[in-house]
Amino acid sequence: MNPLTSVRGAIITGIVLTIVLILVITGQGPELQGVHIDRWIHIVSGITWIGLLYYFNLVQIPGLAAAAADSGGPGGAGVTKYIAPRALLWFRWAAVATWISGAYYLASGYGDHANFIKAITLQPGFRTIGIGAWLGTIMLFNVWVLIWPNQKKILGLVPATDAEKASARKTALYASRTNFILSLPMLLCMGGQSHGLGF
Repeated sequence: MNPLTSVRGAIITGIVLTIVLILVITGQGPELQGVHIDRWIHIVSGITWIGLLYYFNLVQIPGLAAAAADSGGPGGAGVTKYIAPRALLWFRWAAVATWISGAYYLASGYGDHANFIKAITLQPGFRTIGIGAWLGTIMLFNVWVLIWPNQKKILGLVPATDAEKASARKTALYASRTNFILSLPMLLCMGGQSHGLGF
């Protein structure tokens, strides 16, 4: 099987290569020079989630608006039928994987459960990561409570009138743009905690 010919093959090959690299570098279990597997899962799922968030906000939404404005163009039916549902599947489940792996890492990777409490209550020394965790929680809420239910109406996955679809477009857009905005300080906090910006 050529891993370059399918998404599944590429994912499996990437995971196998990661495991081999861990074994070669460390000669042992789940740590790669201090980077735990739970943190690696958090980073990979976070890149998937935020990457798709940026794709939607920087590429797909403006592209569909341009397609709708182009009266002689091909329109956006191909994107809304084939690309958007697949992208939203990866988007919403990457959000869940990011949040769960982040909560697990926060509870276990920072030494003990007391540090988890310090982070979520924004105590000194853990305030940066705590702010990042709260921003990520708000973003997860937006994905599952505001974006996905409204996208189902927009894409015709659930019945909706034209007025309901118009309202759903506005709600989904505002929630997605809110997440786009929140992602910037969230990323600063997530990376900053381990790079000297913990306060």
